[in-house]
Amino acid sequence: MSAGEMYGTYPEEIATLLDVVGESAMVLSFQEDRTFAALSLGRFGAVGSCRLDWQGAEVIERCEAFDASQLRRLVGTYAGANELAVLFWGNLAVPSVALEAALVASHAEAVLDCSPVCWIYLTDCAVLIEFQDGEGLTAAKVPHGRSRSRRGGALRGPWVGN
Repeated sequence: MSAGEMYGTYPEEIATLLDVVGESAMVLSFQEDRTFAALSLGRFGAVGSCRLDWQGAEVIERCEAFDASQLRRLVGTYAGANELAVLFWGNLAVPSVALEAALVASHAEAVLDCSPVCWIYLTDCAVLIEFQDGEGLTAAKVPHGRSRSRRGGALRGPWVGN
């Protein structure tokens, strides 16, 4: 099964998040996911199947906490008013979601309940936040230039054969 065929086959993983944010969220198609990934995840190298390589990146914050209060604080610190956020999960089978960053902050618990691994791309300020359950978060400025990952941002888990 190709990544495109696998993409979005487990929408139930984000059902609670979609219930709380309502029509304010947009579930991305595979092509939309790949486009946003090329602008964010794909600009970093990969370490293993579900980790970004922060070496050489402009890391702006690291935190050992993996909780909703830290996510709220971080998004509130870096996101501008009405900024779009794109949520990527550690598995391509779970579709990515686009919504206002303020909604990510106000519904941080629901975001973190979706997956133990996620990335939040703040599109206007070009900040990418990585959450790894048990290891906290890292926030960095997205590097300018071409995609560094082998698949143009297809970093995501053993579920798709990376």
